[in-house]
Amino acid sequence: EFDVLIIGGGATGCGCALDAVSRGLRTALVEKFDFASGTSSRSTKLIHGGVRYLQKAVFNLDIEQYRMVKEALSERANLLQIAPHLSYPLPIMLPIYHLWQLPYFWAGIKMYDLVSGTQILKPSFYLSKSRALEYFPMLQKDALKGALVYYDGQHEDARMCLSIGLTAAKLGASIANYCEVVEILKSTDPTTNKEVVSGARVLDRTTGKEFAIKANERYRALFGHHPAEGESSESKDCRPSAGIHITLPDYYSPERMGLLDPATADGRVIFFLPWQNCTIAGTTDTPCELTDNPHPTEDDVKFILKEIKHYLSPDIDIRRGDVLSAWAGIRPLVTDPNKSDTQSIARNHIIEVSDSRMVTIAGGKWTTYRQMSEETIDKWPICQAKGPCKTKGLLLDGAYHWGPNLFIRLVQEYGVEPSVAQHLANVYGDKSLEIIKLESLSGQRWPVVGKRLHPNYPYLESEVRWATREYACRAVDILARRTRLAFANVHAAVEALPRVVQIMGEELGWSETKRQEELAHCKGFLRFEMGYNLKLQERLQHPINLSSEEIADLMSKFRKMDADNKGFITLNDLERYF
Repeated sequence: EFDVLIIGGGATGCGCALDAVSRGLRTALVEKFDFASGTSSRSTKLIHGGVRYLQKAVFNLDIEQYRMVKEALSERANLLQIAPHLSYPLPIMLPIYHLWQLPYFWAGIKMYDLVSGTQILKPSFYLSKSRALEYFPMLQKDALKGALVYYDGQHEDARMCLSIGLTAAKLGASIANYCEVVEILKSTDPTTNKEVVSGARVLDRTTGKEFAIKANERYRALFGHHPAEGESSESKDCRPSAGIHITLPDYYSPERMGLLDPATADGRVIFFLPWQNCTIAGTTDTPCELTDNPHPTEDDVKFILKEIKHYLSPDIDIRRGDVLSAWAGIRPLVTDPNKSDTQSIARNHIIEVSDSRMVTIAGGKWTTYRQMSEETIDKWPICQAKGPCKTKGLLLDGAYHWGPNLFIRLVQEYGVEPSVAQHLANVYGDKSLEIIKLESLSGQRWPVVGKRLHPNYPYLESEVRWATREYACRAVDILARRTRLAFANVHAAVEALPRVVQIMGEELGWSETKRQEELAHCKGFLRFEMGYNLKLQERLQHPINLSSEEIADLMSKFRKMDADNKGFITLNDLERYF
């Protein structure tokens, strides 16, 4: 029997588990899919207070927005402290194309610095046109007046979430992924004679077996779950909004400089950021249905490409074919059940305690997960009796013996490629020393160890073996969250998939039937949720209609290229023709 049962293994759920167990509470957490499989792995990868929220706070004289920004900036500093291997300051450029924008943006950015107070990462600064082009040579230089640069944090969101969960497990929490709550258990409270939540019946999705978890108290993440039977649904009005991101090659942006488009054609904000040796661009903001499997659309991809074209040099051909991956995440926008007006759409988070002792937390953002978790656990007197929150400054798994020069040790002691060593040290922290020991000798002079899953990316086969010891149950867990290959390049993920399944099969004792099932399941995920062949799929829904004249013209061109009348065209045919 547990003191606290938490349902949902995203950033907030894992944060609540860590908060509860660090206070000495007997804590359990279950997640329907994998940890961070929802929005927590599909964010913009920023740890930020929100420049645009500060703008709203000033113009609307909204004290709630101001408090949210100040709280988020404080949490930003804490997150960079407790997981220095996973997070770091990132300069973000705000290009100026009209002189009137300069004082306006400068005042806003300086106020952002001011609200940060002593926890400022680095002061913002102004760049002349020539200096801006030195920092960001891909920038559109026509009409450019200069640029402002400010600092926010960036992180590896999926690993950050898992690290929070692993830290909770190390402190004694019982956590499990692929465990779906199928029934809320209730019992009668002898003191009040009312029905109260007493636990949950859970389905182990990997074996099909059910079991019961008894709990005195319960935390439930509203997002991704429907109200339980007997619970009011009117007070839990969730208005989901889809945010789409795309991944582009690394040559679209400098290695350590992001870009902010503060006003797109439809009033949204788009970030253009270096991440995992590629460039990510997003996000959109479109009302959507609540689903476990959000997916990108071709229209959203085209919108983002069209917007970034305004800021990049005409020398760069912004091609649809350069989109390496596309994914969607769902933001939970909720109405406050404690307010009756319609202006209560939450920009922050909302916590509700039902009569049956069910605690629901919804809304919020990645950056403030720790503060949200603290407030949630504080809602119960038994939790407060255990003492105050202890997670402020609590180092996460992998951070204890990490240092910025750890990757050099991997290179010198184990003979790992420098780029691979940096990847391992900056994702796993001090655990990278254990992971590299799982690698066998390469048989080459250099690198001595380190066999890659894909030749173009630094992910190693030993990471797959390690991941099976960190709750990875399916191939999609490896490609989407333990490594980020599906997000970096969905085509490379498809190529690496057979080897991933082979290694997981060896580690987990999979049968041939199970291996084929995993191949099919992961291919479906990559196709539907990560944008694999997205353009082709949408074209297939709208067949091409050609006239007889157009068909004859195309056939004539084809025959000119197909010199040997083979019925198909090779690379040699193209070279000969051109």
